[in-house]
Order: sequence, then structure tokens, then C-alpha cells
Amino acid sequence: MPTWSPAQYLKFADERTRAARDLLAQVALKRAELVYDLGCGPGNSTELLVEAFSTARVVGMDSSVEMLVKARKVLPQLDFVEADLAHWAAPSEADLLYSNATFQWVHGHVGVLQNLLRGLKDGGVLAVQMPDNLNEPSHAAMRDAGQGTAYADKIKAAAGARDDLLTPAGYYAALKPLCSRLDIWHTHYNHVLDGVNGIVEWVKGTGLRPFLETLTEFEQTDYLSRYHALLAKHYPVQADGKVLLRFPRIFLVAVK
Repeated sequence: MPTWSPAQYLKFADERTRAARDLLAQVALKRAELVYDLGCGPGNSTELLVEAFSTARVVGMDSSVEMLVKARKVLPQLDFVEADLAHWAAPSEADLLYSNATFQWVHGHVGVLQNLLRGLKDGGVLAVQMPDNLNEPSHAAMRDAGQGTAYADKIKAAAGARDDLLTPAGYYAALKPLCSRLDIWHTHYNHVLDGVNGIVEWVKGTGLRPFLETLTEFEQTDYLSRYHALLAKHYPVQADGKVLLRFPRIFLVAVK
């Protein structure tokens, strides 16, 4: 996994947290005693859980040391744990396993979600949101920008950092036999950003990181120039100088 920059990620904190709010709004638990934020990042989603479940013990979990350092500064009263979701088992008493924009980074994530559901107590909730944008121009251009270059093999290898997502029907088939209720929805956000440079800054905090971290400084400069040029073909500048970044996300809320 690449390292993560909380500062870069939080340049778009409001936009990134919007999906976290939308996911939490569909969690029907009226009361919880133990809540986990799986892939808590810098703590922006964890703050929402603390507000929603003020009497619960809320635990943040992430594999990134950098993100956890930031989260502990924001919410020093909480427990934050470094762990790999691919090999983590939830305590049987957990009421809510909540995850915003994390499981797309977990290889074999469908099997992991199934295991988490199996371990939940009756009435427990698994709530997950994942970006579904690998085929969007913003992410296709990440792969295409390396074509024909001396570092093409590095880019090809980095393209495997994320799992492909299933269709809604695929997740239903995989998860519904393990829970009493499963809500699935797919939403397209349109984020208003400051030109193509805004898109580059957005993805530097997430999807672009595995690509950049494989390259030398010289290669990064060349790659970003190529990437910028490809983006410009797909994201026209509006009259006010902004661009619209279309961002599909899939949401899953399973009740055991």
C-alpha cells in the first residue's frame, strides 16, 4: 500500500466527507455501544460517528500510520488502532462496522465483507461506501498516461493497487444470504473543482498515489504532464473556470 498524506487528502475534506454523511444517514441504528470506523483516515468520518452515537465507544482503525497520527490529534479521546482490514476480525459485541472509501483498497474485499457480516451479532450493521470510478476518465487517464514511456511497466503494475468493484447485483448475491436486510444504491456526485489542476490535486490524495510512488522525480514530472493533457480532453472548463468531476460511488448497508 502507498503511504498517505492527511494534508493532501483533507484539501477536499468537505467533498470527501459528503459521501460519509450520506452513508451514515441510512444507518437505522437508534443506539449503539460499540462502533468501528474501518479505514478512518484522518478522522473526518470518525467525527461523524461520534456525533451520531454520542454514548458509544467509537474506535478508529486504519493501516496508515500517517493517517492515524492526524486522527489522534483531531480526536485524542478516542482509541485508534493500526490494523490491516484484510486480516481483521470484529469483536462479536460490535453494533456498527462503518467504512467510508476504504474497501476498494482491500484485495479480496468481497470475501472480507462476507467474513465481517458472519461475525456480526444479530441486529448489527455493516455500512460501506466505495468509489466506483476506475472506468471514469480521471482514472483511465492514470493508466493511459504511462503508455509508450520508459516507465510504462511501473504504471501497469501500480494499476493493480485497487480491486475492481462488483455490480450492485453482484454485491447483493454475495452479501444478502448473510444478512436480514441489504440496501444498495449507486450515486454519481459532480464535484466542482478549480480547473483540471483541481482534479490532479484531488486524485493526488487518493487514486494517483500508487502511480506516483513508483516513479522517480523526473518520471513524475513527465507523467503528470501527460496525465494533465489527457484530463483536459475529458473535463471541459466551465464559464467560471471550474470543472465538474463526475464521481460514482456505491453504498452498501447490511443489517445482520
